[in-house]
Amino acid sequence: MIIASGRSARHVGALADHLAQDVKDKTGQSPKLEGMPNADWVLIDLGDIIVHLFRPEVRSFYNLEKIWAGETNAHRPVDI
Repeated sequence: MIIASGRSARHVGALADHLAQDVKDKTGQSPKLEGMPNADWVLIDLGDIIVHLFRPEVRSFYNLEKIWAGETNAHRPVDI
């Protein structure tokens, strides 16, 4: 699972489009995309890999990283 942020809905949508096109170019198959109309949270299903792209406010609200948070800081968010 990959969790990343864009700066705005337009940025999240552009990142998702770019990633989907790269995957299609390399594999010949289009990945499944959910959430593109609003682009607040876009999920890209690549089969074995799931990519979550968020606007910062939405990422903070859902805080998916908390699921794996332990006593260490091993799973820190990465912003694009």
